[in-house]
Amino acid sequence: MKKIFFLFLLLSITQIHSQILGCTDPLSKNYNPHATINDGSCIYKKTIIKPEYTLKLSDTLVETSGLITFDNLLWTHNDDTDTTIYGIDSLGKIKKKVHLEKVTNTDWEEIAQDSSYLYIGDFGNNYQGNRTDLHILRIEKNSFLANKPIIDTISFSYSDQKDFTIQKPNSTNFDCEAFIVSKDSIYLFTKQWKSNKTNIYTLPKQAGNHIAQLKQTIDTKGLVTAATYLESKNLITLCGYTKLGKPFLYLLYDFKNDDFLSGNKRRINLQFSFHQIEGITTTDGLHYYLTNESLIKKPILNVPQQIHYFDLSSLLNSYLHK
Repeated sequence: MKKIFFLFLLLSITQIHSQILGCTDPLSKNYNPHATINDGSCIYKKTIIKPEYTLKLSDTLVETSGLITFDNLLWTHNDDTDTTIYGIDSLGKIKKKVHLEKVTNTDWEEIAQDSSYLYIGDFGNNYQGNRTDLHILRIEKNSFLANKPIIDTISFSYSDQKDFTIQKPNSTNFDCEAFIVSKDSIYLFTKQWKSNKTNIYTLPKQAGNHIAQLKQTIDTKGLVTAATYLESKNLITLCGYTKLGKPFLYLLYDFKNDDFLSGNKRRINLQFSFHQIEGITTTDGLHYYLTNESLIKKPILNVPQQIHYFDLSSLLNSYLHK
């Protein structure tokens, strides 16, 4: 019995010593080739990428504010009043329209999906920061494709929001424009106007009233406006822009379970200025479509609504195919 115990102890000690914590990404500045466990410490040099192409969207989509890939099309929506979901091709041409009956669009900011449902986030809250009707519309996919959408509602409030007095525009920490849906939960990525950070909240993906629980905080150094998620690859890609309108991507990957900050965290600057990027989607984690809403403030700014195509193969190919 003693021999068995000591053998077990020896094996345990050997296993512990064989596990070396460190940065496991060869593309980082502090890559440790001897590391066996990624500890989330990777540091990256400043990176700027440009789109493979950029095309103008229809004037129907001047406030495009979310993007997913589904049923061989890209689906987007506007963020005010309009209750139609638009299916567009990779060149931005509208191919289908599905109107949602008996719902309102107070501030639709994001669209997400799982295997059974589409989700529309009506949770934009930047104007006064005091909305008490934050919710997500859940749409059964088969009914959506049949153009007879069956819709229910996931309502929520933030666990740490106690003050509902009116705030100045673009000053609240309880604005949200991005979320993802996993097998069992919804994760919100907020848009903190003062700190330029992002809080992650979690809530059930079932219809009803829920409290969104604060989970983690990311210092994105910008305003996050959309997210896309490859659950099988442990890859989340956020997009957004700084207060000066400089667009960026923020990659979270190689994390453990739902601890999104336990893996690599990499910020990528996009090579164009003053674009209000609002939507992002990918099917393989390497090739991305992004959309920006119209930003017209003549004579200084004249940026129409557009779709952009980016290739991140040089940044993520080694990770996704390891």
